[in-house]
Amino acid sequence: MNGVLALAVGPVALLFFSTPSAVAAEAGGAAVCRNTDSPLVEFAAEEIQTALEANGFAVSLLAPDAAPAGGDPRIILELKPDSGIAAQGYAIRAGPGKAWRVTGSDEAGVMYGGLQVAEDVRLGKGLAGVRDADGRPAIARRGLKFNIPLDSRTPSYDDSGDSAQTNIAEMWNFDFWREFLDDMARHRYNVLSLWNPHPFPSMVRLPDYPDVALDDVCVTTLPVTSKPGSIGDHMGVSDAVLKNLKVVRKISMDEKIDFWRRVMKYAKDRGIETYFITWNVLVNSAAGKYGLSDAQDNPKTIAYIRQCVREFILTYPDLAGIGVTAGERMQNRQDEFAKEKWLWNAYGLGVLDAKAKAPGRTVRFIHRVWQTDVDKRMEDFGTKYPDPFELSFKYAHARLYSSPTPVFADDLAKDLRRYGLRCWWNLRNDDIFCFRWGDPDYVRAFFAHFPADVTAGYYMGSDGYVWARECIALAPETPRTLEIRKHWFSFLLWGRLGYDPTLDRTFFEKVLADRFPWAPAPALYDAWARASKIIPLVNRFHWCDWDYQWSVEGCVRQGGGFHTVRDFLKAGTMPGQGLVSIADFVEKGKADGRTPPQVAAELQDHAAATIRLVEEIRRNAPDAGKELRETLGDLEAMAHLGNYYASKILGAVELARFDRSKNEKDRAAAVRHMESAVGHWRKYAETATRQYRPQLLARTGRLDWTALLENVRADVDLARTTQ
Repeated sequence: MNGVLALAVGPVALLFFSTPSAVAAEAGGAAVCRNTDSPLVEFAAEEIQTALEANGFAVSLLAPDAAPAGGDPRIILELKPDSGIAAQGYAIRAGPGKAWRVTGSDEAGVMYGGLQVAEDVRLGKGLAGVRDADGRPAIARRGLKFNIPLDSRTPSYDDSGDSAQTNIAEMWNFDFWREFLDDMARHRYNVLSLWNPHPFPSMVRLPDYPDVALDDVCVTTLPVTSKPGSIGDHMGVSDAVLKNLKVVRKISMDEKIDFWRRVMKYAKDRGIETYFITWNVLVNSAAGKYGLSDAQDNPKTIAYIRQCVREFILTYPDLAGIGVTAGERMQNRQDEFAKEKWLWNAYGLGVLDAKAKAPGRTVRFIHRVWQTDVDKRMEDFGTKYPDPFELSFKYAHARLYSSPTPVFADDLAKDLRRYGLRCWWNLRNDDIFCFRWGDPDYVRAFFAHFPADVTAGYYMGSDGYVWARECIALAPETPRTLEIRKHWFSFLLWGRLGYDPTLDRTFFEKVLADRFPWAPAPALYDAWARASKIIPLVNRFHWCDWDYQWSVEGCVRQGGGFHTVRDFLKAGTMPGQGLVSIADFVEKGKADGRTPPQVAAELQDHAAATIRLVEEIRRNAPDAGKELRETLGDLEAMAHLGNYYASKILGAVELARFDRSKNEKDRAAAVRHMESAVGHWRKYAETATRQYRPQLLARTGRLDWTALLENVRADVDLARTTQ
């Protein structure tokens, strides 16, 4: 529909890239037009207006066919369903009379084209930066995995960390979701998957279970610990938590429903589909009411979940889909309560009940590949589910930052092809929470390795961390910075390269130059990329599949256990990566791959390059501003961490040699390397603690770099006294 576009531009639109550069010489008047009232296209128009005004243009907002005053340039955003452009795609074309036309066959495509124009204006410092371009998504669905702590009575998978406990109330703050979803759209994400074992009591009313609905938002007053089950994890909510609650927000169930309808509508207005994904069997705060329990063979629980699903879908018209997890509370039964049958009777039939009341509704269903059998899943879902049915798999297990070529999905891909199914790749980042990561080549290679013919999409996120507002900065903003903004570069990479993997170094250098105009962009690009290669290499060499087994930022495991030099000596490497373990290298003499000394040398090389480049940037940008200073601090910290692990690997090699030879020279070499590791950890701790306070991580316990120095020193004694 044609019409005049009226926009109100606020500070949120200005936050993505802010540049204190001089106003472009070409600045003057400009017009932005659109032929649709779509909120997606309006958002793109706002972004263009913001970019133009930041470069000195006075922007008028006109109907598409109106002539701008004085022949000023204009940008036309045009929805044209019969254009033949791919879904979510766009075409940008320069026309006569200083006009640029952005055309898409759907609203998302026009929005992405408009965002591209806004970026061109920003990076090119005016309309001279706008070029003819065609865009289309390489991967259709590009998402984030967000474990959402709705309430201590309806927790996410594991809320026993600081990130969850400090963000429960924030989940009910619409300003947070507005900023978060705007940034998702800017980064080209179009899926938000919200993960909670049993969200329903905090989000719906049930006709047959009125006492289940929860007013208000509560946190626990119990001390937060990482002991499994103490606060709320996959073992469920403890009675102690339910008896020790504090209200942090007064809100009725009707207000809660209105809130989440607004959030999902806002997401839709940014081209983002919303999904909820659960774990089973858990009823959490509903346990004990109406005969409900976590028992898999309780038919009352099945009936209850079925109604939860029905009402959830009917209550939220903008919910795009629902997903399920069979683990970790389900038994391998072979009767009518078998996992796959249970999920069909509770969730599958719940969806069908909703569709019977809303016949035109489409509900995409995601069934996780976790402790279930593909063939058994297909018995009901594969033959009876009427809407899109897809699987989900942890593509790199819990180690997104390990290798861009994991091999774990190879066998599953065969089953997917056999059944004609597609899969969502669950990109589990349980590696990096503190430090800003950014390696474009790694992300590009990661996406290139997806088996394209069976890929439904991807979502990136964590099980033990809530990516809402940061909670550890020693000099925080007010309100605290969104994680998606602190870690803007990594979120940008995983979104933009999912849409367009051809974006190259030149583009990313322009992005960095725009964000940090005081810094030499090539040096910053190289420093960021080199620092970001360190943790993936450590993870590949010292392989631990799952989140609770290993935190690379702290060298710790669940329960606070430290990974000692002997743990490194015994550990295996990531499958399929051509790395030789310490045991195979020393005991079996294997060298048919990268050996431990070669891995250590590579870590040292990345660390040295990072430190050299960081120092160069600091010399050239002495008044860099807070964000660049903190970014460089993160890169330096990762460099010291790389040197620590290099020394630890070399020490473990020498200790393994001593175990075989009992030669004191080997022991002495091990001690020297472990003493060197202490020095590197001390620098690591000093660098990290200049910016961050210690925190409790949900899956691996307390991350306190200074306190962990005692464990690092103990490795020296272990090497010195081993027999």
